[in-house]
Amino acid sequence: MKPWVPAVAVWGRTAPSHSITAVLVTDDQQTLVTGSQEGQICLWDLSSDLKISSKEILFGHTASVTCLAKARE
Repeated sequence: MKPWVPAVAVWGRTAPSHSITAVLVTDDQQTLVTGSQEGQICLWDLSSDLKISSKEILFGHTASVTCLAKARE
């Protein structure tokens, strides 16, 4: 199995805009996934007290993310 290597995105004083166009909550209700008009997908951690913290931002789409769906294992 290949080792997991996290990607790091670095930007200036302001983060890239993320106009949310799609939302998905995982079955365990611990992760929120958002898709954006700018083509990014963001993963957010959800705590039991409903606090949201950023986890990962995925770049690469050239068009808006208009739909998110869960894949089967």
